Amino acid sequence: MTLWDLTQGTTATVRAFAANMAASHRTRLSDLGFYPGESITCVMAPSLGAPKLYRVNNTVYSLDDSTASMIEID
Repeated sequence: MTLWDLTQGTTATVRAFAANMAASHRTRLSDLGFYPGESITCVMAPSLGAPKLYRVNNTVYSLDDSTASMIEID
């Protein structure tokens, strides 16, 4: 399951990044708080494939499907 699969109002824990994710993307996401073991909540999932909003700690970030689908969750 990936972060993109989360529905609005649900929470999951980051398990890992996809093996084919660029190192620069991994570093940037980790800097923002998206790292293994961190709890993430989907706070808004608009229709028609628009980017979803995720809460990490006390900050909300918008991720599109190509990025969120490369973050594996439990």
